[in-house]
Amino acid sequence: MVIRGKQPSCSELFLLCLFLGLLLEAWAGKIQYMVPEETDKAFFVGNIAKDLGLQPQELTEHRVRIISRGRTQLFALNHRSGSLVTAGRIDREELCAQSVRCLVSFNILVEDKMKLYPVEVEIIDINDNTPQFQLEEVEFKMNEITTPGTRIPLPFGQDLDVGMNSLQNYQLSSNPHFSLDVQQGSDGSRYPEMVLQSPLDREEEAVHHLVLTASDGGNPVRSGTLRIHVQVVDANDNPPAFTQTQYHMSVPENVPLGTRLLTVKATDPDEGANGEVTYSFHNIDQKIAQIFQLDSDTGEISNKESLDFEEYKIYPMEIQAQDGAGLMARAKVLVKVLDINDNAPEVTMTSVTTAVPENFPPGTIIALISVHDQDSGDNGDTTCSIPENLPFKLEKLDDNYYHLVTERTLDRELTSRYNITVTATDKGIPTLSTETHISLKVTDINDNPPCFPQDSYSIFIPENNPRGASIFSLTAQDADTNENALVTYSLAEDTIQGAPLSSYISINSDTGILYALRSFDYEQFRDLHLRVMAYDNGDPRLSSNVSLSLFVLDQNDNTPEILYPALPTDGSTGVELAPRSAEPGYLVTKVVAVDRDSGQNAWLSYRLLKASEPGLFTVGLHTGEVRTARALLDRDALKQSLVVAVQDHGQPPLSATVTLTVAVADNIPDVLADLGSLKPSADPDSSGLTLYLVVAVAAVSCIFLAFVIVLLGLRLRRWHSSRLLQATGVGLAGVPASHFVGVDGVGAFLQTYSQEVSLRADARESHVIFPQPNYADTLLSQESCGKSEPLLITQDLLEGKKEAFSQEMYHR
Repeated sequence: MVIRGKQPSCSELFLLCLFLGLLLEAWAGKIQYMVPEETDKAFFVGNIAKDLGLQPQELTEHRVRIISRGRTQLFALNHRSGSLVTAGRIDREELCAQSVRCLVSFNILVEDKMKLYPVEVEIIDINDNTPQFQLEEVEFKMNEITTPGTRIPLPFGQDLDVGMNSLQNYQLSSNPHFSLDVQQGSDGSRYPEMVLQSPLDREEEAVHHLVLTASDGGNPVRSGTLRIHVQVVDANDNPPAFTQTQYHMSVPENVPLGTRLLTVKATDPDEGANGEVTYSFHNIDQKIAQIFQLDSDTGEISNKESLDFEEYKIYPMEIQAQDGAGLMARAKVLVKVLDINDNAPEVTMTSVTTAVPENFPPGTIIALISVHDQDSGDNGDTTCSIPENLPFKLEKLDDNYYHLVTERTLDRELTSRYNITVTATDKGIPTLSTETHISLKVTDINDNPPCFPQDSYSIFIPENNPRGASIFSLTAQDADTNENALVTYSLAEDTIQGAPLSSYISINSDTGILYALRSFDYEQFRDLHLRVMAYDNGDPRLSSNVSLSLFVLDQNDNTPEILYPALPTDGSTGVELAPRSAEPGYLVTKVVAVDRDSGQNAWLSYRLLKASEPGLFTVGLHTGEVRTARALLDRDALKQSLVVAVQDHGQPPLSATVTLTVAVADNIPDVLADLGSLKPSADPDSSGLTLYLVVAVAAVSCIFLAFVIVLLGLRLRRWHSSRLLQATGVGLAGVPASHFVGVDGVGAFLQTYSQEVSLRADARESHVIFPQPNYADTLLSQESCGKSEPLLITQDLLEGKKEAFSQEMYHR
């Protein structure tokens, strides 16, 4: 028998494909693993390298790491095997409490790509918790008139495991009066209730002892027990009754400790002890029991610890009211916690770059930032910002992640370091914010060439400079740093008068100081132009250049050169001719001279240094023209000798001399005949000059001896008073008193006096040098200085006076 199934319709197939597509898309969006709880450290979870499409060794190369928010790191990466392993023991109950599925979510960051991969690991429960009751034993009071079928709610057990490992069933020890009925709530929870099966008789049995056992469905099975004591009391026919079956209360999470939050009220119409109601918590979570306090007499509920909206949004409680006879009633209390803005946003730098080159393009990722606020609603809604005056911007990603990227190209020379303040702000009242700082260093690249302060330089250097002297210093600045700013200098290749520039000038490559390698001569060249190159040490090397003009300043280092009259080369004597009939001002000849220097150093002046006949000729100061100063006389010698000096105006001045021979005759034959008859010994001018020199030397010697005698007399008078006066009178008896003037008034005398005489009578030349005497007062001998006739001083006379002066000094 063949049973034909119903063929699916097109719409059903479409819905099935859509459902499968959604499942595949959801599965492809996340990497999912499962791992049992309570495993050892480094327990294998999954091959994360394979799921990321990477080889195990590439995990380190791509700087793959785990990013989790606000909790202890539960998992780790094994970079050698490429697997995801546990970082330690995982307790599912601590992480997820009673949740059906325990999912741990985190992100895998591939840092070099700034890419996030979400990962979800499900923690599988194992049967590691035993069902437990909050109390080890419980006591109930029941009236003996309690009707059968009465239900007594029992404390339920708690098993932190889930699924089959959680609490599955209850068992009550055998008792003829009581049975167990387990109720199941809408959320799947099991609530045990003890049901009275038969009437109680206090006189028969006043107390009943039972044991409630709670078991889970694990393998092996774990169980916990609760001892129950039922005390039978006399009849109490009215149980307590709450005014409300459920109480609701909303309080802010920052409510002060000890604040009365709510008061529950139950009444009992019975009298006496049967009407006295006491309150207690029933079936309350241990953590909640530690936070709230219930007054057993008044029913006031207050908080003894701070409330936290982020931990519990609603605190559920069950309050039990019991009268003195043991009748009970229960009511639920729900305390809703209102969120306040008490948590500032949390900013986490998931990945950050601390240094970036200045040539990185706009859009370069600097940091991956995560922002989270534990508050809810507007209090947990955050925005992230940075100052507007920075070349950066924030790009928002999913799940409150941000990229900090460059908005434009950075320039280290403008700003070498940025302190970026990232501010996360929520929208609560009052607004809370958190600031975090990123210090970003902009590293240098070689994008600036060396720069000279000026486009060109001019140097002025005197000629004849010493070789190796420093003549100038250049400095180029580079806005870069470190090696990129290290500047070296060099000279551009060039030639000067056929020689390389490097033979004239060198430059220190480190300091930029220029040195002259030779002594410059203004007369050879007056200026030179060169180009200095400056290179940095970056990669690639950048350079700049500057032009340098060197001007050589003239020094007075050249003696005037006499062009005319030129010295004869054949040993003859050049003679200039002056007719005897020449009038005053007659141009005899002209001295022509040049100076290779320039400017003031080349300005020449002419003067007559010596003439055999003084006053006969004159020389033009600026022209060098030799002219007659008067008419020639018959007594004027035929041969006139003139010495003309040519001097420049430099500092110090330099000069040259030339000797001119002027023949006084009307024609050349007369000159030749007269010159042949001239003899050196018959020159009356030379003998006359010698006589003048002898007279001058005699006069100076006379004055010198007079000063010495007066000096000795005054010194003897000062030292020996009256005895010296008598000695002076005897020594000077032969000299009339009128021959001396002002002897008593002399306070200081001759200090230094020297003379030098050189006489050469045979050569017709004599020289007398008269240095200036240094003295304070001068004693003049009227007798010696009053003579007007010329004195002829011979060599014997000079020697005699020197001997007399020596004897006088010896007696002293």
